[in-house]
Order: sequence, then C-alpha cells, then structure tokens
Amino acid sequence: MPNLRPSTLAFALSLLVAVGATDAQAQKKKRSTAKKPVVEKIDACSDFYTYTHKAWLDANLHVAGSGMTTAMSQLRERALQQQIDLLNSDMQTAQGGIGKLLGDFWASGLDEAAVETDGANPIAPLLDRINGIRRDKDIAPAIAALHQVGIPALFNFSANIDLNDLERHIGYFTQGGLGLPDPAWYTRNDPDTAALFSRYQDYVKQILTLTGSSAEKLDADLAAVLDLEKRIAGISKPITLMRDPRASYALVPTANLGKQYKKLQLLDFLKAQGVTDESVSMADPQLFAQLDTLVDTLKADQWKAYLRYQVGAAMAPYLSKAWRDADFEFRGRVLRGEVAPGPRQKQVLDAINLAAGPMLGRDYVTRYLPAATRARADEVAKQVRDALGRGIDSNTWMSAPTKEQAKAKLAKLRIEIGAPARDLDYSVQPMGRGSFGGNMLIASTWRHREEMKRIGRGNADRRWDVLPQEPALAYDIAHNRLIVTAAMLQAPVLDMAQDSVSHYGSYGALVGHELSHGFDNKGRLVDASETLRDWWTPVDAAAWDARANQVAAQFNVFPYPNAPGTNVNGTLTRDENVADLGGVELAWDALQAAQPGADAKAFYGGWARLWPQQMSADVAALQAATDVHAPGQWRTNGPLINQTSFATAFACKPPAKMVLAKDQQPIQVWGLAPAVETPEDPKAKSKK
Repeated sequence: MPNLRPSTLAFALSLLVAVGATDAQAQKKKRSTAKKPVVEKIDACSDFYTYTHKAWLDANLHVAGSGMTTAMSQLRERALQQQIDLLNSDMQTAQGGIGKLLGDFWASGLDEAAVETDGANPIAPLLDRINGIRRDKDIAPAIAALHQVGIPALFNFSANIDLNDLERHIGYFTQGGLGLPDPAWYTRNDPDTAALFSRYQDYVKQILTLTGSSAEKLDADLAAVLDLEKRIAGISKPITLMRDPRASYALVPTANLGKQYKKLQLLDFLKAQGVTDESVSMADPQLFAQLDTLVDTLKADQWKAYLRYQVGAAMAPYLSKAWRDADFEFRGRVLRGEVAPGPRQKQVLDAINLAAGPMLGRDYVTRYLPAATRARADEVAKQVRDALGRGIDSNTWMSAPTKEQAKAKLAKLRIEIGAPARDLDYSVQPMGRGSFGGNMLIASTWRHREEMKRIGRGNADRRWDVLPQEPALAYDIAHNRLIVTAAMLQAPVLDMAQDSVSHYGSYGALVGHELSHGFDNKGRLVDASETLRDWWTPVDAAAWDARANQVAAQFNVFPYPNAPGTNVNGTLTRDENVADLGGVELAWDALQAAQPGADAKAFYGGWARLWPQQMSADVAALQAATDVHAPGQWRTNGPLINQTSFATAFACKPPAKMVLAKDQQPIQVWGLAPAVETPEDPKAKSKK
C-alpha cells in the first residue's frame, strides 16, 4: 500500500518592496509617503494547510536535490527506531521465547567481527549439497532444498490468491531463476544494456570465486552460469506481461505433475515444501517443459555452477565483508543507484524483517500497541463503517439495485487492527549469537514454511501483505477487510494525546478513504461474495465518472507546491482525491453521530496534521508527473473547500480561498455533508 513540502514562500514572500531614492532627503520623503508593504494574510480561510503548518514547513525546508519530508515519512522513521529500540532491549534482557530469538538474531548481525570470522560457513552445507550432484536425478532435489530455505532457484513458487476463489490461497509456479530483474537484459544489445551486462559478469565471477570456483575453472563456471541464465531468459515472458495477475493464473491438478515434468520432479518438489493441495497454478506449462528438458540435457557441472551462484548471490548481504562488498557494488550501486551501504543497524533490521518480520511484528504489537489505543481504533473504524452504510443510502449516483449490492458487501466487511487475526506457528530452530548468516537461513526456512501453510482452502486471511511494524492503513479488496497496522496507530494518525474529536479528522478520515475504495470504481470489481465481477450498472459507472471528473477539474487549477508553472494533475490524482473527499465526509458524519455538536476545528485540524510535506524542486517536478496522490497542501485544502461545515467552523466568507464561489456547488461523494449554507460575502449583502 506503497507517500512533501508546501509552498510557504508563495504566500510568505508576497511583499511589495519600495525602491528607495538616491539622496537622503528623497529617501526620507519616500519613507514618509510610501505605503506599508502588503503582506497577504495567511489564516484558516485563505490556506488552512499553511495556517496549520507554518512552523513545521519552516523547520523542514529542502534545497535542490535534497528529497522530501512528510509527516508520514517521519512516522515511518519513528517506527523504524521503535523496532531498533525493541531489538536492543531483547538483546539485553530477553530470556526466552520470541524475544530471545530476536535478540540473538540482532546481536549476531551487529557483531561484525563474528560475521567476518564466520565467513562463508553458514552456506557451506548448501554448497556441499550442490557439489554432491552427480546425475540429473540429483538436480531437482537440490533445487527443492534451496526453495525450502528461501532461495528460489530456477523458477518461483509462492502462495497467493486463487482468482476464482478469493477465500483460498494456492501455489503459483511462475518464471524466475535469473540474477537480473528483467529477462530482456539478457537479449538486448544496446550500449546501456551491454555495459550493465558487463558489470553483471564481473559480479557473477566474484560470487563464483567466493563460492569455490578455482582460478582454472572460473571462466568455465562463469560461462556455464551465463549460458543457463540466457536459456532461462530466452523462454521467459516479457516482464511487462507478468504485471497482470491473470497472466500467472491457470489451475492444473498436482497429481499429474510428476509424470509431466519427470526431471523437475514437481510432485516431489511440492511435498518438500509441505504442500498437499489438489491443484496449483501453472500458466506457462511450456516454460516448465523446457526447464524440464534443460535438467535432462545439461551436464551436472553446469547445474552445480549455476546453483552455487544462486546460493552465493542470495546470501551475500548476510556474510562477511568480501561478500557484502561484491553485493553492494552491483546490486546496490549499479541496480539501485546507491552511493554507499546503509548503516549496519539498518542492514540488519532489513534482514530481520525479510526473514523474521512476523516474529518482530508480534513483539512490536506487544510493546507499542496499548489496549486502549487498539480499542479506540476499533471503535472509530466501526463508526466510520456505519457512516458508510448511511452514505450508501444517501448518495445520488448509485442506483437502487447497486445500493443493495453495496449494503450486502458492507455487511461482510471485516476490520483487523494491529496484527493479523490469525497468528502463526512460532516454533523454530534455536538461534545463537555466533552466526548471522546461519540465523538468516534458520529464519528464512521458518518464514517459507509459514508461507506454504497459506496454501489451502480457508487460508486466504492467514496473513497480511504488510507487517504490523510497518505503518499502513489499507483496504484489502480481495478479502473485503480493512487492515490497520500497529505502527500506524500513533501520531499523527491516532494520537491519544490529542482531543478525541481529532481522532475522527485524522484516523477516521483515513479509514473512510480506504473504505471508499471498497465501493468505488476499483471496489466495484469484487462483490459481496468475494467474486471477481462488476456489480455496478453502466448508469452507476457514468454517474461516478461524472462526479469524479468534477473533482479532477477542481484539482486541475491548484498550483503544485515548489514546482513553478505546474498545476496538480487532476486526472492522474482523481481517484485518490475522490477517496480523500469521501473519507472526510464519512469521518465527519461518524463524529456527528458519536458526539453531536463536537468541535469542528479540532476535527479539521486532525485532517490537516496528516499531510505536511516539504520537497526540493526536482522532487516536486517528479511527483507532479507521477504521483497518484495530490501534494499535501491540496490533500488538506481540496476536500475542505467542499465542506460547508469547515466554512462555518472558521467563519470563512467569500471571496476567501477556502470557500467556494456562490456559483459553485460543493462536491459530495456520499451526500452526508450537513446542509449548511455558504456564508455570504458581507459586501455582496450590503448591495442587496
């Protein structure tokens, strides 16, 4: 579910500076007769965003090339620090359970001297297994063993939703097994690709040397790896075609896999992964038939070189310095454009989240999600859900039959707060503090095992696609559920130190935003029974587009902060802007139902606190062209301009910028905004 910095200067520097005369008397006369400089007043009615965040904006200025800062990025940084603090505590005090496992894992990663001494010892058993390959029948079991420890050699196999039964997860056999991210990079011959491939060859050679290729055999092993990867790339589909989940979906019975792919031994492969389902998805049987032929025809030595490289490349970030340097020089510097490796703490934290993220998540929830915060989050979310029910009844763009479909879907909506409702099996091999790489393999084996358990009927909600320690609030369209992570339930989203009214403006409006997605032009594609089908009528779709396009037109005229001459792209940001508008409507309605007459100023202040952002001009230009969200200034102000209750609360009157002109009507998504008249311009009233 995976987001800047506004134009303070656009307002604060709107000064008219008088030009002084050259002699002292003229200067004195000028001072006595010149008008005072005109400074445009920034108040709630002219620019609620800047009015709310002036101190924050001034404290977070960005110069060219320096990136951006947002309230949400600061929340993510705080969550990372909380994880580090938690792991430090586990390392120092935990005596057993998950805390002891994590503390030992963390300590082993921070002890760089021990990592250096350990060298390649963690992967020695894997390399011995590979070096023991003698015949083609030994290849498939070695591949299955690597998958078991989280190293997907030759192809990918993962758990994901059955597109024809969203309550079920199935295993997906898909293409993979390459060291470069795009199969096309093995076949293109343009200068840029050729230069990158040359760097890649150097990297493969380094990894092969580290995994045991002798000087005499190094060139032959390099040629063997590149030849096999080019063969795999040649039978793989373009990466652009694989972005559509339907391109990977085709159910086949598992019973026949052993006979159809004798050399790959896919039925035995499934048993090794703990999968006993009666069917899996294999959308490209021709690919696997050709991989089967490669196992049958290529010599064992070529497979040994390829599999050794796969192990070395996967584990290089977690081994001694020579391995890490090789990994960073290619994958960090060349592929990701990084200038230097991150701090050691961050590297180890990333590794733990990759291999043992759910373990850390369980510990994080215990430490950082108080019961009172969880209860408040659940309470407000349910109130916003109820407001959505009223919105379904009151909106004017849904037809009556579609409203019935929507209410049926809403009745089945689930809300999951903090962590997944179903926990995992945390039985795992004990970890010590002597081998970071060894701990990485232990944790990866555990995580792979738990992933494989997702496969089967009734397991679709077994886990989230986000970890509890990662700030996220999202609507899961496949399973009709709202997911709110523990890390998200802190300032500025749900700040328990703030007035309870503000909880609706911040957290409640975000909940409303996400729930709107369950019933908008994306949510229309999955019905109440979690079946993929369009449950809108063409009339509904036309009415939705008409309303959404009004929002797009409104945002098109807003100037993009820190990007002179550029406006917000209302078409690009349309759907998210509509969800923002709908979210604020739903949260306001929920507040009115829970606390009639509550302080509207606190509510709107809560909304504004979500969106302060500051960015350098280069980042602003990129965001304006690519980001599907409006910049923070307009995520704040845009929805509020359409809220008559905002104008009433702050006594805003035309022609203030936060009030629509008299000839404009507020745009409503759910039709829940109170019928409050826009305050009149006093001058206009005096002319009547």
